[in-house]
Amino acid sequence: MTPTNNAATRNETIFSTPSDLELVITRTFDAPRALVWATFTDPKHLPNWQPSGATMTICEIDLRPGGTWHYVYRTTNGKEFGVTGTYRDVDPPNRFVQMIDVNGEENTSTTTFTEEDNGRTTVTVENIYASTASRDEALKYAKFGIGSSYTRLDVYLASQR
Repeated sequence: MTPTNNAATRNETIFSTPSDLELVITRTFDAPRALVWATFTDPKHLPNWQPSGATMTICEIDLRPGGTWHYVYRTTNGKEFGVTGTYRDVDPPNRFVQMIDVNGEENTSTTTFTEEDNGRTTVTVENIYASTASRDEALKYAKFGIGSSYTRLDVYLASQR
């Protein structure tokens, strides 16, 4: 899938399902790649743009092949939930590959950062799930969670330039 670079998709998060096991999420941000990379990989930035209605109370990142990450979120009603994964590959500031265990299923997520000549950066997250049911469940949450997160990231990136 090639990122779309026209003005119509500016600040729009695009979700696609190229196969029964894949979910691809694409968004272009008005910021240079190094800054966008940092917002995805640095614990000082990442908690600042999480989904509406949740705060990230724990953000631990060991950004290296074999390193792990662990996030804990708290919703406005006080419910907490955690997510953990392992980095398989890290190529700053181009991409990272993660393995994520969700409900006993191993899923792969590859995040790439492509900077355009005008200083804008396209982020593409390619997720491969162990089952179609897992992909479909993830898509429901992604459309709200990632959509609102990326909107907040736009604002956060503007404040960091």
